[in-house]
Amino acid sequence: MKREKLGVIFGGMSTENEVSVVSANSILKNLDKEKYEIFPIYIGKDGTWYQYIENEETREFGQEIKGKEKIENIMQYLQDLDILFPVLHGLYGEDGTIQGLFELLKKPYVGCGVLASSVGMDKVYTKIVFDKAGLKQAKYEYIRKYKDNYIYIDKNFCEETISLNEVVEKIATNLKFPMFIKPSNSGSSVGVNKAENKEELKKYIEYAGKFDSKVLIEEGIVGKEVECAVLGNEEVIASCVGEIKPAEDFYSYDAKYKNEESRTEIPANISETLSNEIRKQAIKAFKSIDGKGLSRVDFFIEEETNQIYINEINTLPGFTSISMYPKLFEASGVGYQELLSRLIELSTR
Repeated sequence: MKREKLGVIFGGMSTENEVSVVSANSILKNLDKEKYEIFPIYIGKDGTWYQYIENEETREFGQEIKGKEKIENIMQYLQDLDILFPVLHGLYGEDGTIQGLFELLKKPYVGCGVLASSVGMDKVYTKIVFDKAGLKQAKYEYIRKYKDNYIYIDKNFCEETISLNEVVEKIATNLKFPMFIKPSNSGSSVGVNKAENKEELKKYIEYAGKFDSKVLIEEGIVGKEVECAVLGNEEVIASCVGEIKPAEDFYSYDAKYKNEESRTEIPANISETLSNEIRKQAIKAFKSIDGKGLSRVDFFIEEETNQIYINEINTLPGFTSISMYPKLFEASGVGYQELLSRLIELSTR
């Protein structure tokens, strides 16, 4: 049987390059070599594309990639492949840009399309869609950085250019502390901080503005942080629900990838009723952004009320050995290699 030529694309120009490399290493080890002829492709932080010729059994986070050869004609190289599997987290990989390239090449590819990728990557617009879908969320505000000032956007999309101090006063009036400040377009919690007062709010808005001109501010929810994985195109299934137990105050970039004290509980210690409702909402959220293939949907369960609040959706979740997406499906009876094969099969439907 002729094997299909599968291009696995990873690395990228985002702040999540290292995470992507570790995800890809796990995927490359677990792909069915009898079904697919595998072509690993690494995109450097400067945007240069390479054939990846290393054969590392294990790869440490941040370990330098040495075995690579520059691809001179990227378009021709991609044209010669049958299916593309992006393992790119963050900007220029998860935001619809590379998906648009695949569409232009008329190549089937794993995961969400252009619209779902771009909406899912932009936390503000994800929230706007979730509002329309009737999914319960924490109260939030968002602003755009503009020269030395900020543009405040109200619920009716009316804009007002004001100073940072005025932004802080307005947000502190509308939302309660603690608050989470996030760049709208960033993944793996890069640029995210928790503010307990106005001084911290001001400082963290400035910090988030280094990663994206659009900044999201949310009220904090006290309770469990849980996640659910989804798989499918039209017929979508949801995994069991898992709980995140961060070693730090919240699930920051360091807590996710550098602090070994962070752990997960799969399945989460919650009632069957709550679990079923989260699974139902995860599928609804996925369909609301026109998702395809896969996503991981994150929620909070408020401690005092047991109310479910959707947090965000990740259209290209991590595939490292500790990543929740494959672990959730493994606990639901779909092993890693089978999961990869099903994702690739979904790309051609």
